[in-house]
Amino acid sequence: MAVLEVENLGKSFGGNQVLKNISFELEKGEVLAIIGSSGGGKTTLLRCLNQLTKPDSGSITVNNDVIFDSKAGKLSDSELRKKRLHFGLVFQQFNLFPQYNVFKNLTLAARLLAKENNKGKSLAELNATYAEIDKKAEDLLKKVGLTEKKTAYPCELSGGQQQRVAIARALILNPDILCFDEPTSALDPELTGEVLRVIEGLKSQDNTMIIVTHEMEFARRVASKIMFIADGVIEEIGTPEEVFEHPTSEKLKSFFNKSVEVIAGKEE
Repeated sequence: MAVLEVENLGKSFGGNQVLKNISFELEKGEVLAIIGSSGGGKTTLLRCLNQLTKPDSGSITVNNDVIFDSKAGKLSDSELRKKRLHFGLVFQQFNLFPQYNVFKNLTLAARLLAKENNKGKSLAELNATYAEIDKKAEDLLKKVGLTEKKTAYPCELSGGQQQRVAIARALILNPDILCFDEPTSALDPELTGEVLRVIEGLKSQDNTMIIVTHEMEFARRVASKIMFIADGVIEEIGTPEEVFEHPTSEKLKSFFNKSVEVIAGKEE
């Protein structure tokens, strides 16, 4: 059964229809790379999935939990916060709290959620939950190669290090689906590789990911599915081999022709 089911998702801003009847599914452990020109609707789709932007039509379901249904009533703020936990989102600009060190950036949201979920329990029980969160944060810092930066502040980190902290922060809440919105677009070229290696290292049967990216070779190597969006429409979706080596959409062929990346996995 699919982890994620998106049906006929639509979104307009004023008279501009940014998403038009978007439908797709993801199985657990799949990695979907979304490619396309700027302004095509890629980031809007991610924001709709994460309920940071409310869609106008369609439905979104994660593990049989309906996240959004345009035909249903409005969710309360608490219900919306709970449903957002199905997704973890890594932004382009890191969005770390500058006043907190790395460790507190990782644990803050998890501790606040634990406090809310443990109302009525003893202080000892809450502290035990905090200890589990702290242990997970330590493990995640090790996973992204930043153990020694635990007490550093964002201003003391490189852009690549900040983005790795942001990835760990998204993982600490155990999302069903981890989303990346152009995770290397704000980085200098020499720092891009370290972030891409961390993302690639997350690929497993347990991690379902959606990655909006302009890194064509990375998408081809890491993704199990490639989705090409143009003008708010899924022009093409398939395996990396199908999309990169046998494109059928004229818009996709044009996109590849304009790309400076090597798209067929062949050396120049």
